[in-house]
Amino acid sequence: MAQDALGNEVSRASDATLKGIDDFVSGFLGYEKKATNIIAAADGEPDSVLANAYAGFIWMLLETDGATRMASRYLKRATAAAAGANDRERMLVAQLDRWIAGDVPAVQAIGDELVARYPRDMASVKLHQYFSFNRGDAANMLRIAKVAEAQNVDNPYLHGMLAFGYEQMHDLEAAEREARLALRLKIKEPWAQHALAHVMLGTGRVAEGVEFLGEAQKTWVDLNSFMYTHNWWHKALFHISQGDNAAVFDAYDNHVWGIEPDLPQDQVGAVSLLARMEVAGMDVGNRWEEVADHMKGRARDTTLPFLTLQYLYGLARADRIEANHLMQAIEDRAATSANWDRVVWQEVALPAARGVLAHARGDHGATAKWLSVANPRMTEIGGSHAQRDLFGQLLLDAHLKLGNWAIAQQMLEMRRIWDPDGVPLNAALKLVDQQLGAAA
Repeated sequence: MAQDALGNEVSRASDATLKGIDDFVSGFLGYEKKATNIIAAADGEPDSVLANAYAGFIWMLLETDGATRMASRYLKRATAAAAGANDRERMLVAQLDRWIAGDVPAVQAIGDELVARYPRDMASVKLHQYFSFNRGDAANMLRIAKVAEAQNVDNPYLHGMLAFGYEQMHDLEAAEREARLALRLKIKEPWAQHALAHVMLGTGRVAEGVEFLGEAQKTWVDLNSFMYTHNWWHKALFHISQGDNAAVFDAYDNHVWGIEPDLPQDQVGAVSLLARMEVAGMDVGNRWEEVADHMKGRARDTTLPFLTLQYLYGLARADRIEANHLMQAIEDRAATSANWDRVVWQEVALPAARGVLAHARGDHGATAKWLSVANPRMTEIGGSHAQRDLFGQLLLDAHLKLGNWAIAQQMLEMRRIWDPDGVPLNAALKLVDQQLGAAA
């Protein structure tokens, strides 16, 4: 029986299809464009269960409403051929079926068994982490990587996954250890580079972060647009802290926006960075309009709350009518959802949406009201600490514009713990201290 590059058995695949399967696994783990080669492989061999299951995964990873229709084509093929599949492949087909149905808890339950029985199936470890990340479940991200650890001590991608899991659990020492081990095994391991950037951001090592990512970017060849733009997004955050506005604009204009402007992660990366740039006092010109032009199709997109909130903010900052439509879609989702994610839409995403929409439209009183409700539970919408910090910055900005100086002072002093030399932060703190001094 054929095997993939990691030693997992494949029931049916020609040499060309097996190459497509290996491209998917290594590309998925390494965030490389070649992962999409699985589409052609599946189309070339419709009876290959694994190739068609993985092709369905690729479509679902696009994180858009229309992806389920395309993924269903490959699920139908994989299901029709499943009689000749091995157990691992049949479990992957079952995962795809539950994913398309929106039953994420079932997907992860199958994933638990997959990783326990086939710990060398690193794509399943990665996929499990992906779902935990989107649910804000950092403990589960770390747990599943540790299940596979003993069988993958020589695998740099496993150590990159461990690094990010540790970082999201606030164990920064372990995160840095695992990230550096991954990079010793493979210098081009962008997820480990990304995890180490998180560690440096969370410990105020801003100059070191700029230097590290400046060197790492030499390896960002053939990456998919998400990983390329996201690591540049991280570099831009360091430049914002340094007050190096020219470097921030260079990162945004040449590396964060415009690579694949119709993809969700590229869009939210642009929205998130533009918002931070404005909070830091930069004039972003007409950049909101360009991003909004590519987000018009998001007017009813409630695929993931983390993405939806940023679509909403970007559309509203560009003063697009689609922002109203998306806000209504969020209201509807919160009112009608009966699935496993009902609570997060009703109790977190809905007040957060009201808050970000208010901020985008300059209603800072409503921003402070609604984000104060949502922010203590924002972990539940998914995303990383660094990404969710956007909502904390919007709340802080609202308090500053409302003249709530004492509240702003406490928020700024807390932020100064991990960004002690931040130029925008210390400028805001100086203003607050002046206002409080004048009042006293």
